[in-house]
Amino acid sequence: MKVMSMRKQLIAWVSIALLLGAAGASAQAMRTVASAGGPISVSVVAEGLEAPWSLAFLPDGRMLVSERPGRLRIVGADGRVSAPLAGVPEVHDRGQGGLLDVVLSPDFARDQTIFFSFAQPTRDGARTAVARAHLDLAAQRIDELKVIFAQNEDPDGRHHFGSRLVFDRAGNLFVTLGERNSRRESAQDLGSHLGKVVRIRPDGSVPADNPFVGRKDVMPEIWSYGHRNVQGAALHPRSGQLWTHEHGPQGGDEVNIDVAGANYGWPVITFGREYVTGFRIGEGSVRADVTPPRHQWTPSIAPSGMAFYSGALFPHWQGSLFVGSLKFGMLSRLSLDGDAVVAEERLLGEIGHRLRDVRQGPEGALYLLDETAGSILRLTPAR
Repeated sequence: MKVMSMRKQLIAWVSIALLLGAAGASAQAMRTVASAGGPISVSVVAEGLEAPWSLAFLPDGRMLVSERPGRLRIVGADGRVSAPLAGVPEVHDRGQGGLLDVVLSPDFARDQTIFFSFAQPTRDGARTAVARAHLDLAAQRIDELKVIFAQNEDPDGRHHFGSRLVFDRAGNLFVTLGERNSRRESAQDLGSHLGKVVRIRPDGSVPADNPFVGRKDVMPEIWSYGHRNVQGAALHPRSGQLWTHEHGPQGGDEVNIDVAGANYGWPVITFGREYVTGFRIGEGSVRADVTPPRHQWTPSIAPSGMAFYSGALFPHWQGSLFVGSLKFGMLSRLSLDGDAVVAEERLLGEIGHRLRDVRQGPEGALYLLDETAGSILRLTPAR
């Protein structure tokens, strides 16, 4: 497809979306894009969101969406966006900070509990924290809020808060944490939460089988370390293993299988280089005691959001790992052979928007949070 033709199609699609948005919240704009498995229909499910960060599907098909400035909203199947829910705590809405990931309790149908991560303001700066709360859909609010985890350090600054939340099959909660950029060396410090993945119980206590439990020199919540800024995480649907991806600097974005007690190298072992000078960071890209990535992107794509596809709508995609790109405005589909990444297909590049989150819907469609347009996109096979 010629570049000029792609631009004309994009302008036409955006114009239709704007017109339909003015006509009513339930209207949908559609376009068709190409993929290796056949044409894909891309529809706009909802619009009018500000910096949407995370999406969780409620049992009735509605969506719970976080907006980074500090709002939770309910989005109906018809695309109608609710007023902000009451009860959300104050967030540090600076740079990459704010209201971040949101997930449902594994027993949500019984307890109506949600968990969310946020940049919590402090006297000295901010820290990534996790709270649990009761979701009162009838009253359009959250209540019974309790902060169950907070990083033990709170540097000033605007960068690298993480943070994704994933429940494992035993009901424990993984929390991914950035190293706040200015504190990169802390990623190797086992007395710090910066640059770590931690694993806690839903009440904030520490599981007895965490890898460093019993060591006095290590924070017992820590599951793995040597991370830069992890903004994608998901359980493999078959193995139950935690997969993550993290931002590198100039080069070296990584996809990892997150193993208990493992060191992932940052900032000593990395494929990345310094932004301004281009100089190599650390001592190289390989070391025997550092777990190597399953895949790495150089140049960086600025990955965000992660989902394994297991639905029936796209047979060709089953078993694939999807990652959104903030930098290149595309959706990366990684083909896997066991634990190995064997191929990449880049989708939606003609749209060119920052894709913040990726989720598989209950009907097998793929849903994306378009940060650039403040919208929710739905991918289905073109008819």
